Amino acid sequence: MIPVSDPPHVSAGSDTAVDEHRLEELIIEAQTALPFELVGLANRCAAALGLDAALIYLIDLQQRLLVPLDEALEPLPVERSPAGWAYRRVSPQVAANDGGVIVWMPLVDGAERLGVLAVRTAALTGVRMRRSRMLAHLFAMLITSKRTYSDWLASLARTETMGLPAEMLRAFLPPHTVGSSRCVSTAVLEPAYDVAGDAFDHSVIKNVLHTMILDSMGHDLTAGLTTSVAMAAARNARRAGGAPADIVGSVDQALAHWLPDHFCTGVLCRLDAETGVLHWVNCGHPPPLLIRAERVLHGALDSPPQPPIGLAGQLAPPTRQVHETTLEPGDRVLLYTDGVVEARDTEGAEFGLDQFTDFIIRSSAAGQRPAEVLRLLIHAILDHQRNQLRDDATILLFEWHPYDW
Repeated sequence: MIPVSDPPHVSAGSDTAVDEHRLEELIIEAQTALPFELVGLANRCAAALGLDAALIYLIDLQQRLLVPLDEALEPLPVERSPAGWAYRRVSPQVAANDGGVIVWMPLVDGAERLGVLAVRTAALTGVRMRRSRMLAHLFAMLITSKRTYSDWLASLARTETMGLPAEMLRAFLPPHTVGSSRCVSTAVLEPAYDVAGDAFDHSVIKNVLHTMILDSMGHDLTAGLTTSVAMAAARNARRAGGAPADIVGSVDQALAHWLPDHFCTGVLCRLDAETGVLHWVNCGHPPPLLIRAERVLHGALDSPPQPPIGLAGQLAPPTRQVHETTLEPGDRVLLYTDGVVEARDTEGAEFGLDQFTDFIIRSSAAGQRPAEVLRLLIHAILDHQRNQLRDDATILLFEWHPYDW
């Protein structure tokens, strides 16, 4: 396995000829191709670019396996495989294979890791490396556009049967990772197939990052419905240009009207990615954590307690308090639900807040990207509780990098 950086410019030669008409035909075909037809389309596009073959692997729901679109092939482990290395590091990898090579290219939509593309070629040149990268970009866009309506792609990502509350809730969730040149937000949620009351949301509107984490009471279909209504109300207010207090107020009203006697805790944040100004509202939830220069600034984002979201009548607050601070470049803000730190092993020992934050700091210091940090962390939490979480566990981490990311 050979890590590969971006190749230098290579001048034209016999390796550069491309049948542009054939490539145009394939790109037009791709627009109407059904998801299962991407298997053959990938090979035809590879051939048009002078490559031997291309195989698409998508990440499973828990980010442990890379699942091939070709159902005749076996999944590959994210750990201990060249394909997994490319996925974890978001960097191409090259491995020898039967007298040729396989280039493992990460499939990425913006900041969201989708899987990997395996490109087979007899020999690796700078031109073929660039074409492999182009092919990966093309199929990342195709997969992103087609998975929104494809139950087949959704089922490929599953290794277990999903419960109805989880099915309903996941229909509302955004991609696990969103980002821009100035900020990135990433989240994980477990148990993957049985979650009910937890949820996360994040969105970028121009230069503003909006994030939210919710935890509804209970662990049944009603809990999932409560969270789903809360997310829909928040998005409705946010897309209408509402400020943080307006957004929380809209969720309060929606739950009080449609689901009286049901409520949730949560934190809503608004980060101006140009100035670093952060506004947040905490509604009965564990306070966000601020990580700066590889240490937690305890209490930096604490705030006076406010009631949970969805309380009606005299229990509802007249207005929500919005708090403000200014981040420094490189700061990370961590939102989580109590199921994260309250996970217990067989002897009753909690995973705990210190171990939770220490894991993030050590993994980040080791050069892991935010999405990979949370992937490793949620697996550590699952291992701590023998893969049997007693409560939903959700983590959302966002970073501000105004100069580079």
